[in-house]
This record gives sequence, C-alpha cells and structure tokens, in this order.
Amino acid sequence: MAALIAENFRFLSLFFKSKDVMIFNGLVALGTVGSQELFSVVAFHCPCSPTRNYRYGLTAIGVPALALFLIGVILNNHTWNLVAECQYRRTKNCSAAPNFLLLSSILGRAAVAPVTWSVISLLRGEAYVCARSEFVDPSSLTAGEEGFPPAHATEILARFPCGEGPANLSGFREEVTRRLKYESQLFGWLLIGVVAILVFLVKCLKHCCSPLSYRQEAYWAQYRSNEDQLFRRTAEVHSRVLAANNVRQFFGFVALNKDDEELIEKFPVKSSQPRPQWNAITGVYLYRENQGLPLYSRLHKWVQGLAGNGTAPDNIEMAPLVS
Repeated sequence: MAALIAENFRFLSLFFKSKDVMIFNGLVALGTVGSQELFSVVAFHCPCSPTRNYRYGLTAIGVPALALFLIGVILNNHTWNLVAECQYRRTKNCSAAPNFLLLSSILGRAAVAPVTWSVISLLRGEAYVCARSEFVDPSSLTAGEEGFPPAHATEILARFPCGEGPANLSGFREEVTRRLKYESQLFGWLLIGVVAILVFLVKCLKHCCSPLSYRQEAYWAQYRSNEDQLFRRTAEVHSRVLAANNVRQFFGFVALNKDDEELIEKFPVKSSQPRPQWNAITGVYLYRENQGLPLYSRLHKWVQGLAGNGTAPDNIEMAPLVS
C-alpha cells in the first residue's frame, strides 16, 4: 500500500511539473473568479445616479483588471530577467527576437487574471447594466402601450439598476435590465472566443517556429524547472553556511542547531561568487547550440566556459545561435 501511494504521488508530481504553466494559469483563473464573486457581493454597489453610473461601472470592470495585470507582471520572474538583460548588457546588445518572445510570454501570463475578471464581469452583467442603463434610448422601449415618458428619462433609467423608479415603469425596468444583460453576456462570450483563437494561434506559431522536436522541447522545460529548483535550494544552503561563517568570524562562535551543523560540515563554503559570475547567469536566454551541442541556460553556457560570460558585454549574446 505504501509503495502504491508513493507511486501515485510520484505520478502526480511529474504531471504537475509537465503541466506547470497550464495548471498555474488555471489556478489564477479560479482565484480571479472567486475574487470577482466576492467583490460583486461585498463591494459592488451601483450609485444609480446619472454620470456616476457610467464611471463606476467601467471602473468596477477596468481598474481591478489593470491591478491584476500589473501584479501578474510584477510576480513574473521573466520580467526581472528582461530588466537585468537591459541593465547588464544594455539595450543595444539585446536583439529584438528574444525580447519580443519574452515580453509576449510575460504579457500573456499576466493577462490571464484580468481577462478572467473582465469575462466574469461581463457574464454577470451587473457592472455593464450599471454603466449603460442611462444611455438606453427611451424611444426604443416597448414595455408600455404609451411608451417610455420622455420627461427625466436619464434620471429614471439611471435608477433602474438598483430596482428603483416609478412603480408604473417596472416593465420598462425589466426590459432595460434584460437588454443590457444580453449585450454584456454577448461581449463576454465574444471575448472568450477571441482569447481562445489567439491562444490557439500562438501555440501553433510557437510549435511551428521552434527548432526543437517535441521531446527535446519537453526535456528543455524539465531541465529549466530542475535547474531552477536546485539553484534556489543550493543558494539557500550556500547563503546560510556563508552567513554562519561570517557570524563566527565576528563573534568567535556561532549558535547552530543540529541541521545547521550538518550543513556546515557537509558543505564547506570558502567565499562568495563574484558579481561578474552572477551577471553572466542572469538575464534573457533562449535556446542556443554550440557546435551542435545544446546550451539549455545561461548557467549551462557559463559552465561550458564559452565566450560572453565574463565582465565584458557580449555583442552576440542575444543573436540567434540556433542551427
């Protein structure tokens, strides 16, 4: 039984590693849906006042979407790789292709949450009804035999999203709400269709333009994930041991627990890495080859001792080296 459970956990781990982007985007979308529902219940209250409805409705849709987009850009590690590339190697040494691909990846991932927010807002229709109610043409309403009264039409229509207005105009209120929700949901479904088509086209373009086979591309993705995990774990241990050595040098001793003592004994750290080495393994990187041998990362390239990993700027660093 224990072996069966361990095997299932191993399978789930491999599945999640291979589908990390898809699952991450799915979790972001689900979190956005939950946040949108909470916002609608707790925070959304249409002012039901002319000129204010339009501003409030658009703000309720656009501002959270913009905030989610900026948060997605900030939390993406590729953003800071791109910044580091421009900082350490200057923009003139950055070719357009890698920067465009990386920027597209950053914007694509950051757009998952705001697009989800906008779609859910449009499908619910509350913000759209609030924003557009005062702009409905009164002459187009047919709920009453005598038509909608033209006097104070804008003020009356603006109060419809709150269920207010003269009792004899309740039929018009239902018609306005039904019409605006139809428009809102139509825009929501159209947005879903446009996004689905764009994702499909981007995936097709990515696989058509890739110089790698499907298996090698999967291997490269696994390598990047493993390198990142091992690098973070090793950096944490290295920094901890280095800090312990420096504290010992200052005080003459260092208070260590059992795990720290084992780390220091097992991984002796003499010094820290110089800044040029950090700069060499930081920044934008696409797939490259050297005499037919793949270079899967900046760290891999640095280990091979190839040109362009020192302190001097490398003018061909961003050039396509794929054979």
